[in-house]
Amino acid sequence: MSTTDGAPPTPRQDIGPGGDPVMAAGEPDRDAPDEGVVLDCGWGRIVFGQTFARRTHAAEVLRSEAAGARDICMYLRDAHVFVAKHSDEFFVDPSLTYRLDLTSTALDAEPPPGVTLHELTRLAEADAVNAIYARNQMVTAAADVLVDVAERPEVVHLVAELSTGEIIGTVTGVDHGALFDDPANGSSLWCLTVDPSIAPPGVGQALLAAIAREMTARGRSSLDLSVLADNTGAIRLYERLGFRRVPDLVVKRKNPINERLFRAAVPDHYEELNPYARLVADEAMRRGIRVEVTDGPWGELRLTHGARTVHTRESLSELTSALAMARCDDKRVTRRVLSDAGLRVPRGATSRGGEADRALLAELGQVVVKPARGEQGRGITVGVRDPEALERAVSAARAHCPDVLIEEMVAGQDLRVIVIDHEVVAAAVRRPAAVIGDGVHTVADLIERQSRRRSAATGGESRIPVDAGTLDTVAAAGWSMDDVLPDGEALTVRRTANLHTGGTIHDVTAGLHPVLAEACVAASRAIAIPVTGLDLLVAAPDQPEYVIIEANERPGLANHEPQPTAERFMDLLFPTTAAPPRLWTPRGHGDGASR
Repeated sequence: MSTTDGAPPTPRQDIGPGGDPVMAAGEPDRDAPDEGVVLDCGWGRIVFGQTFARRTHAAEVLRSEAAGARDICMYLRDAHVFVAKHSDEFFVDPSLTYRLDLTSTALDAEPPPGVTLHELTRLAEADAVNAIYARNQMVTAAADVLVDVAERPEVVHLVAELSTGEIIGTVTGVDHGALFDDPANGSSLWCLTVDPSIAPPGVGQALLAAIAREMTARGRSSLDLSVLADNTGAIRLYERLGFRRVPDLVVKRKNPINERLFRAAVPDHYEELNPYARLVADEAMRRGIRVEVTDGPWGELRLTHGARTVHTRESLSELTSALAMARCDDKRVTRRVLSDAGLRVPRGATSRGGEADRALLAELGQVVVKPARGEQGRGITVGVRDPEALERAVSAARAHCPDVLIEEMVAGQDLRVIVIDHEVVAAAVRRPAAVIGDGVHTVADLIERQSRRRSAATGGESRIPVDAGTLDTVAAAGWSMDDVLPDGEALTVRRTANLHTGGTIHDVTAGLHPVLAEACVAASRAIAIPVTGLDLLVAAPDQPEYVIIEANERPGLANHEPQPTAERFMDLLFPTTAAPPRLWTPRGHGDGASR
């Protein structure tokens, strides 16, 4: 088939399984481009790029790819330029195109003994073909669609059958001359594959030869196929049979089915990354961004795309200024910045010791004591009511930081909101670690068992410490560590809801009150930080009352599934790789020898 675009474009032919023209996206109310030939094969569409006068129209067609399908565009003029202009959406498939000159080469391979070749005509045969596709990690299609496509005069769909009736191989040929009066008088071969567990040697070659003979009989001058560049066995076969390389490229859309074909290579030391850094690395690789692990245990990466390089540590990047980081690092500064911006924060002050602290406690009634600098809930004491407890709490906080903050204890739910590029991306209620009694095990046993489960579920990130805070919380609820908790009795064993101390997280993004969302965006702007996790105490996520108690410059993005935290983070770092959000439901993975 011709690899040039000198021929005039033919009228638009979006050809469905039944032979009737259809819209490329299956949407009758959508204006279709006025040229281009697209053949729907059930597993996806073959988009004949040389029939498009304008590459923008080819892009429209490829964007309309059905969920779970794999569209393939061949013969597109200047395919490398097309992909360069749409690198966030499409990629050049790592495959090679081979062509057999049917005017000078005849293939005479016959099927092995006990194997016959015939056209696919029945649903049972289509089901068997789908089973072979699935075994070879190829995309399947509805059985009735495969039968309908096989009935088209432009399509030749053959199957190989054992004398026992088992279908053991399949191949599809497309007659370009019959489909769109191809000036080059070409044809192509697709979906050549066999059942590796039962097919005898020579079945694939026989199927290929049968398609070549059919296209020769139809007067076609060439037969093209596409094969992955690393499929060396198939390439050796094609070259031995007389196929020769031609410089045509295959373009596909970036979707989950194709991900392994455009995803960047897994970097060295990838296995050293924690779940938070790994989430960032995975999203970068999914977009074709080069990932280097510069410090695995610390979670530091170097990400490169084109001429742009960005360093990250989990969700912290060089886009966060030192000033913004300092504002988050010191909770006293965070309070001041947010309060100056008109946002609500708890009443409180820095500990000055002695009588000043006792006077503040008397004024506030019940307080939270925390280090001015610190993370993951370390050194925090919640629910301090008397001077003696206050003195102990301040001493515990000073073990982590010499500066201690005493704040009014505000009742409410613990809410974490992720803001990226000054937009709310995720919100979740965090709940303190709790255990449920079974009437058999002690509180200590229940905590140990729950801690193991939380650690396993979070890759070791979440455990329930058995320390003074846990012992005090259990005692305040009227229990001891040696008591057997009655069956079904719930007991909260920590006062803080930090994930690292066994807390759980529950997505509430869809129901977040607009006032809370606006306050969080305003907070991110006040701090001047591109990525932050804001901690609030709220009456409920769908109600407007709040106080902001903390801002985190390195929030855990992995804690907020199914929200697209990693995607929005990568949009911020590499905006040219961002694509409009789409939903895909992949039906399979991989790539056959000729698809």
